[in-house]
Amino acid sequence: MAEKVKSTENQLLKNLPLIAGIFGGTLLMVNRLVTPTLLDSQARSDALGILLCAMLLLTSILARQINSEPPQSVVLEGENGFELDEDLDQNIKTELAWASHLILNNTISKSIIIYYQEKILLRRGILGKEKELKVGQIVERVIKTQKPVYLVDLKHYPGKIEFNYFPENIQGLICLPLNDCGVMMVASNVPRSYTKQDENWIQGIGAKISLSLKELVP
Repeated sequence: MAEKVKSTENQLLKNLPLIAGIFGGTLLMVNRLVTPTLLDSQARSDALGILLCAMLLLTSILARQINSEPPQSVVLEGENGFELDEDLDQNIKTELAWASHLILNNTISKSIIIYYQEKILLRRGILGKEKELKVGQIVERVIKTQKPVYLVDLKHYPGKIEFNYFPENIQGLICLPLNDCGVMMVASNVPRSYTKQDENWIQGIGAKISLSLKELVP
């Protein structure tokens, strides 16, 4: 209850310049309309008042842009799960389990898929309904160029249909190359949520996984 009251008070303070600017401008207009004879001194006062009201309105608009609302999280449409390729060596299984655990518990990531040599080696976190992974243009480009792709706000990206093996309403995604025959993809439930530190940290774990997966026979 106390937090709700505090939030209301903060919102009122944010809106104060806007309210003052509109109220002051309205009073100046009413005063001008009801004044039968306009003196030079009043005209100068009105001009100054209008300028001050405009500055209050501008201050309110700029404050809203600077202190924009943080992106909102969504509840991903899927169920929590953990799937590992049974044919993997036990050491590789342990490595992938450890790496995925670190990513899911230390970043905003809610879902992770590791795809290598045309097979899904790991699915963990909130899983989508589609279990088969068909390589689309983005994943193919990441593998070919060996450069990661960061999609910070997927709802504005028409190519998101390519990632139908994730929950339908994922908000952000990082796709990292694993050598020249696979990718590691992590997805979040909040748009624009990954910091530069998160990206570097996930990329470091991806590099470690790449070294371990080089042991797999094509």
